[in-house]
Amino acid sequence: MVENKPVTLVITHVIPADQTERYEAWLARIVPVAASFPGHLGANVIRPSEGHNVWNIIIRFDTLENLYAWTQSSQRKALVEEISPWLAQGDRTEIHSEAAFWFTPPAPRVRQPPRWKQFLITLMVIFPSTNLVPWLTGSLFPGLKGTLLLHLVNDACVVALVVWLWMPLVTRWFAGWLKKSPRN
Repeated sequence: MVENKPVTLVITHVIPADQTERYEAWLARIVPVAASFPGHLGANVIRPSEGHNVWNIIIRFDTLENLYAWTQSSQRKALVEEISPWLAQGDRTEIHSEAAFWFTPPAPRVRQPPRWKQFLITLMVIFPSTNLVPWLTGSLFPGLKGTLLLHLVNDACVVALVVWLWMPLVTRWFAGWLKKSPRN
């Protein structure tokens, strides 16, 4: 029996600096096409930090089957073929079925950050979210305080903030620190 768990496709592209505008325009076309496929749960583009040229696109689907429908589609193949001349290292893709993709290094010989750094980054994102969201929703919906429905709303808001906003931003902001060797 096949498990229907959400999956994440991490696409890594190395783009020469003089092709950034062309690549941004291409992204503006391909991301909505991916979103039109069944099971699409969202996409994030992690732009390179200053002085670097590695782009990461994170696309989530509800099942592996729906992810494959997108990756094997004629639309994606045509769009990737269009940008291929500007991809310095080709269209590199990885599929992840767990949340660890936030800390997955973009290059195969780069080590994953130590667990203690992953813990600190995750705590830095979770702690304020789990304190601010309930305060805000409690203020907005005072009649729901202490109810299971408000807990569900809080949890959904925290997870959405962490997955689609905070973790992509924070891992990009702290990329240099996360990549440093354990001795540093």
